[in-house]
Amino acid sequence: MPKNLQQKQDSVSSLAQSLKAGKGAVFANFQGLKVSESQELRKSSRSEGVEMLAAKKTLVKLACQQAGLQDVDPTEFNGAIATFISANDEVSAARVVNRFAKDHELVKIFGGILEGKFITSDEVKNLANLPNRTELLAKLVGTLNAPVSGFVNVLAGNLRALVSVLNNIKEAKV
Repeated sequence: MPKNLQQKQDSVSSLAQSLKAGKGAVFANFQGLKVSESQELRKSSRSEGVEMLAAKKTLVKLACQQAGLQDVDPTEFNGAIATFISANDEVSAARVVNRFAKDHELVKIFGGILEGKFITSDEVKNLANLPNRTELLAKLVGTLNAPVSGFVNVLAGNLRALVSVLNNIKEAKV
């Protein structure tokens, strides 16, 4: 059943608000998926904190314009379009769609939005391969901790050498 004008305006404004609030978004084709596969995609999206919205391309274009994203034109994409919006971080939407697209050839990534700019499908795939925020923070802590632990090992090495020398003297006297 087709939507009336008020329903279309509501969906456009809702999508525009989600695009403004989100840190990252990905546009992908989901046409041809079985219902079970589509439900699996929605479930994995929800578990990562990603909102999946399916709307006509013209409505998505209007929502992008309302959100202030002037260089995004979803009407250029072929096929039905699903918009994946991540409110938590910039990477999770790209990661969810890219992981699902590896297992399902019908899913094709068209592009995405990062920091208010349109990014290509290759850039979305590169973004999906980045580690998440907690992994990056753990690497940062390890990098910051490396000089301190190296200094502790140097100091402990002198103590080990002293103990070894004293042990050799003790064995020599016995």
